Amino acid sequence: MTDLEKWQAASAKEVKGKDLDWHTPEGIVVKSLYTAEDANVDPGLPGFAPFTRGVRASMYAGRPWTIRQYAGFSTAEESNAFYRRNLAAGQKGLSVAFDLATHRGYDSDHSRVVGDVGKAGVAIDSVEDMKILFDGIPLDKMSVSMTMNGAVIPILAFFIVAGEEQGVDRKLLDGTIQNDILKEFMVRNTYIYPPEPSMRIISDIFGYTSREMPKFNSISISGYHMQEAGATQVQELAFTIADGMEYVKYGVASGLDIDKFAGRLSFFFAIGMNFFMEVAKLRAARVLWHRVMTNLGAQDERSKMLRTHCQTSGVSLTEQDPYNNVIRTTIEAMAAMLGGTQSLHTNALDEAIALPTDFSARIARNTQIVIQEETGMCNVVDPLGGSYYIESLTQELVDKAWEIIERVEAEGGMAKAVAAGWPKAMIEEAAAARQARVDRAEDVIVGVNKYRLAEEDRIETLEVDNAKVREGQVARIAAVKASRDESACRAALDALREGAKGQGNLLALAVDAARARATLGEISQAMEDVFGRHATVPTPVKGVYAAPYKEDKRWRQVLDGVQAVEHRLGRKPKLLVAKMGQDGHDRGANIISSAFGDMGFDVVAGPLFQTPEETVVLALDSGVDVVGASSLAAGHKTLIPELIRLLKDKGRGDIKVIAGGVIPPQDYDFLRDAGVQGIYGPGSNVVECAADVLRLLGHNMPPLEDAA
Repeated sequence: MTDLEKWQAASAKEVKGKDLDWHTPEGIVVKSLYTAEDANVDPGLPGFAPFTRGVRASMYAGRPWTIRQYAGFSTAEESNAFYRRNLAAGQKGLSVAFDLATHRGYDSDHSRVVGDVGKAGVAIDSVEDMKILFDGIPLDKMSVSMTMNGAVIPILAFFIVAGEEQGVDRKLLDGTIQNDILKEFMVRNTYIYPPEPSMRIISDIFGYTSREMPKFNSISISGYHMQEAGATQVQELAFTIADGMEYVKYGVASGLDIDKFAGRLSFFFAIGMNFFMEVAKLRAARVLWHRVMTNLGAQDERSKMLRTHCQTSGVSLTEQDPYNNVIRTTIEAMAAMLGGTQSLHTNALDEAIALPTDFSARIARNTQIVIQEETGMCNVVDPLGGSYYIESLTQELVDKAWEIIERVEAEGGMAKAVAAGWPKAMIEEAAAARQARVDRAEDVIVGVNKYRLAEEDRIETLEVDNAKVREGQVARIAAVKASRDESACRAALDALREGAKGQGNLLALAVDAARARATLGEISQAMEDVFGRHATVPTPVKGVYAAPYKEDKRWRQVLDGVQAVEHRLGRKPKLLVAKMGQDGHDRGANIISSAFGDMGFDVVAGPLFQTPEETVVLALDSGVDVVGASSLAAGHKTLIPELIRLLKDKGRGDIKVIAGGVIPPQDYDFLRDAGVQGIYGPGSNVVECAADVLRLLGHNMPPLEDAA
């Protein structure tokens, strides 16, 4: 009897034959024990192809990763002060969060963005805002990352001109622009233009930066938002690498030498709570990218080297018992570090509720500093390299992700796959399945579906006065327009519009417009006049949420309740899931649409980016009983009361309005006073939410606990 057979016998005896294998959502069977036979691929050495063990030979033993904090809120002045405090406290690079009006190419004075200005990031309307944002921060010495995709042309143009007016040659500008539009069409939805012109924008940025900005990373290919939207780690890995392939192919097709721009491409991954899976994912990503770039004809090893920024998971944070989020973020930061990230942002404990305060941001930042300075983790290059489990898991991820990548390529590339919609549908199915596992407590979340506190203590949160910020931004826009040479500005915008019709480099033309003090909205509109504005309507997945509930008594009780209401009304109860404002994150809205549809409700999945006025028209035309307003970007205190007021003005105050998403508990009373009849924050059990909605519709629904 071999030693392994002896262990198998002893283990089976201890657990009385129970299967200890773990079947992950990625479709990987994780064994309870790994041996040398499982690690049958040589991972090589750090700094050498295929870079499994890291992109630099010395890794953190030579230099630790860059500590970044993704931040931006309110005005450029307030964000600048926040940045300067953080830099003084040990942060090494800036990562700018823009508000949703900016992301979607609207100036702050536009009627569609009344509830969005300054709420989920900083409002940037012109070069003057960008100059204030970096006041006192030398752009020839500071690495700046900017999360921007839709309005990438005006934002990057403003950054270049702000550098010029600081006296910094653009050749010295260091940092990264996200510039990753394919994932916007899949999950995040802060797009402006249709896919084809959006891909042209990316190629133009590649061309301009490769010639003019040799230190600047022209794209950060992002899987982060895929995992946040519900993707498994295999899906995140495969679609991110496939997106990168597509961008490289577009760059080459536009006439660029692959080795002239590919070395400045970077990546961005989410780091969730599946610790070893996340470590292996980063290692697998480097292997896959080296393979892809070799196949695409790159010769320079730097072109084949996957460099990445990581951010701890936002979706793993909980509103309930939020101090647990400090623990979660620490675990995720360690996974990113052990996986070999080049820079890292750690989320703050209160970000499932609101924007981070200085107090919570300091804890998040210090999490990284403590790991770097106190633990000794940085003294060894790739400390988990050679682990039987890690090496086996890395190879499993490589193989499973490659299967998806091969399907993408067989169907014509990622742009065509995105247009066909199957990657988005695959991610939404994974999200619905995950929510069902959480609601059934099959996936444990401490403080949410297990070890729940009897009473929650409220924590102090940061709130932005949206009306005050917008008022200030509107005044600054007016001042910029009053002081500029209007004819020079119009000529620059006309040149940009003509360039969009023809062959001009859009970024170069936008830099000219930015110098002439054209606003973000004007630059975006000049291109929109040619390209149009993209729009989609959600299509909820069906049957995925219901599948695990076949024998569940609580589920059966809700189905019976829906049928009872249907019998009373003579039709199914009807719910409109509404996304108002410019927030494109639709994971929560999609899950609710899918789950309520599976429970028998007639669900209208509303379009993204609606105004309250448009939502009322859709609600009345659709004949709904309930409007569920999904909020993630802090616009709830502006948009939801306006929705309720407009319904009453139309004589339909009988339509129930409920709210879900990231809503601070201290705002609950405000919303209830405004007429909101149900509020469901992060971590709410969807089956219990449905039961509550049935009660609002007059059904005598007993507590679900009684159904057990």
